[in-house]
Amino acid sequence: MTRQDAVARAAEYFDSGAFKDVLARRIAIPTESQGGDRLDVLRSYLTDEIVPSVERLGFKYRILENPTPGYGPFLIAERHESDNLPTVLTYGHGDVVFGHASAWRAGLDPWKITVEGDRWYGRGTADNKGQHSINLAALEQVMTTRGGKLGFNCKLLLEMGEEAGSPGLRKLAAEERDLLAADVLIGSDGPRLSAQRPTVFLGSRGAMNFEMVVELREGGHHSGNWGGGLANAGTLLAHAIASLVDAKGKILLDALKPKSLPDAVRAALADVKIGQEPGDPEVDPDWGEPGLSTEERIFGWNTLEVLAFKTGTPEAPLNAIPPSAKATMQLRFVVGTDPDTILPAVRKHLDAHGLQRVAVRPARMETFPATRLDPTDPWVTWALASMSKTTNKKPALLPNLGGSLPNDVFADILGLPTIWVPHSYPSCSQHAPDEHLLGSVAREALQIMAGLFYDLGEDGQKIMKARAK
Repeated sequence: MTRQDAVARAAEYFDSGAFKDVLARRIAIPTESQGGDRLDVLRSYLTDEIVPSVERLGFKYRILENPTPGYGPFLIAERHESDNLPTVLTYGHGDVVFGHASAWRAGLDPWKITVEGDRWYGRGTADNKGQHSINLAALEQVMTTRGGKLGFNCKLLLEMGEEAGSPGLRKLAAEERDLLAADVLIGSDGPRLSAQRPTVFLGSRGAMNFEMVVELREGGHHSGNWGGGLANAGTLLAHAIASLVDAKGKILLDALKPKSLPDAVRAALADVKIGQEPGDPEVDPDWGEPGLSTEERIFGWNTLEVLAFKTGTPEAPLNAIPPSAKATMQLRFVVGTDPDTILPAVRKHLDAHGLQRVAVRPARMETFPATRLDPTDPWVTWALASMSKTTNKKPALLPNLGGSLPNDVFADILGLPTIWVPHSYPSCSQHAPDEHLLGSVAREALQIMAGLFYDLGEDGQKIMKARAK
């Protein structure tokens, strides 16, 4: 049987309702990981739902405890066909953010799939149960087409704590480096560039959250009696922020910016356009680093955002000089920015501007390093060609995702080239009420992944030789 048969089987699997049935069963498991009180549910998602699926595909599995106590376990499964074949590692996460059922629109339930036209509502449909379910189903269609073989070796890593910051994942990868050894990562998470355009991204921007805090004294003092004699915490913090980023979003501290935009990245982004989906916000064309396109600013540059800023009591202002102020800042950064240098650089900068009373400290959120595979890598060329062959569309190539995910685990710790093929779209409402997957995107994604995995069985050894040159 042929590649065309594998792609056709994937479409039939969707059209028959089989994919919806599997996904509905998985969505019904409330795998919230952020509260820390559903460890039994997180484990049962692996043991009761995923394990039977991978065993049916001939995978041997292990469930490993999280090296960080209090967080969900990991599943590592492997199907080995030959020592002479390439090995692909695929990844997903079975945990979700809080359901927040009361915030969903009337008639919707986060733990039940509700189909309205092209939209499949449910918590995890887009992030990430729908995405790893697509990939597992595509593997099954390829195996059926090839008479029970994939034509390559396959490993699966499924974690249950990504929405809590992937605690334990990096330590697990370092400790189980041999168990997770592979030739390439092919994973799915995050959104496509648009619903209509298949997308490949090769890494992700890093993210560091930090706080700037001013604590001057106990309690506020009357602004009429003391104004002009007491320093204002809000004023000091406002100047600290303004010294780092200007009124048009340009970063003013060179230490927080990348040194350059590589030519290969610029060339890839010349074919990318954001903000074309219904419901997308209108882009501010003059915001951010001058001389760059919006797409270059989002995917190829660093951005500094004020996530929160509070002084006094904004909900009920008093005629008092606020004694304290706090801002949470976030630097999204690309390859070439060392996160270990960020806070020292900010501290030195504030001191130079006479803002010694502004303290700088890391926020609780874990730092995600930046990663990016070379866009000219043979794996990239191969993946784009396969997706184009399946869809008759030109896929979008993003050198890295604008957001962050734990790709450093695969790129840095495991040393793998990383290919991400997302199956969601920008307006999917992930992490929010009314999260949904588009049925049309899911159907096309099943075909894309079936074609990709079939081609891997045909071309994997040739790609390995091309990379070795």
